[in-house]
Amino acid sequence: MSLYPYGKMLDRQDLLERLDITVVWGHYEIRVLRFHLTTFPAGRIVDFHNHAEYEFHLIPRGKGKVIIDDQTHALSEGMLYLTGPGVVHYQEADAAEDMDELCLHVDIMHKPREYVDPWEAAESEETIEKLRTLPHIPVQDYHRAMTCFLEAYEACDHKMVGYYTSIKQLVVSILLKTVRAYDTGGIRAEAPVRDMTAYRYDFAVQYMEANHASAVTLEHVAEKLHISSRQLQRIFYQVRPDMPFSRVLEDIRLRAVCNNLQESNASIEQIALASGFNNANYLHAVFRKRLGMTPSAFRKMKQPISMK
Repeated sequence: MSLYPYGKMLDRQDLLERLDITVVWGHYEIRVLRFHLTTFPAGRIVDFHNHAEYEFHLIPRGKGKVIIDDQTHALSEGMLYLTGPGVVHYQEADAAEDMDELCLHVDIMHKPREYVDPWEAAESEETIEKLRTLPHIPVQDYHRAMTCFLEAYEACDHKMVGYYTSIKQLVVSILLKTVRAYDTGGIRAEAPVRDMTAYRYDFAVQYMEANHASAVTLEHVAEKLHISSRQLQRIFYQVRPDMPFSRVLEDIRLRAVCNNLQESNASIEQIALASGFNNANYLHAVFRKRLGMTPSAFRKMKQPISMK
């Protein structure tokens, strides 16, 4: 028989509530007021009441009932429900069985910010709007919001690296997973989609810049992108029709040569090899063709004049 995983949260019920947690999400601030596990002894009644904040109720063990909007609903292990500001509700544990409840109380305030990721703003807006309109009935915790409570408790209890950041993320996860438990689909904010041509081109160029000193080939870079060499050729043509793969690589290597000629006293042969050219003679030919001078002449022209 497996041990009850949430029992440890009863050891220090106020552990998470000792933290001053405010989560900035999109154009909202979410301030955590209560964050704990509590036990209702068999037959315990919490009479009709309401809160000024949102209260997330999750039942990890036991059974009972809740009355919301004059409707009575049975509660059992694995269920959750939400009561928003001003929603009057009544809770009662079963007459013969204790009932545990994980509770998260949060104030949600609209706080517009000048700079915010538009997709984060869209998702937070969608989630908060759904929280305002969720039906006042319990449902199954289909997306395991309960586990977020235990993760937050353990992160705080063991002072794990970045535990404060983790707890803030878990608060948002509880909101999202609650909404998902009720979600029936419909129109929702779409996540940002990459322009794959531009993304693959940028990745290829960055890879070429990082590895220009070694034997970089079109086939090698295409393999890193999980596409064919022909696809990669087309991408380079679409982005820069005048700059095929070989020309881009040559430019990257020539920039490296120019930097080394100005910043080091290494020989031309050493610079050629360090920049991905086969030898100094080949570098000399390419350099003269592209820049109209030899590497030695370039170095002499770019070196600072000595003070006498």
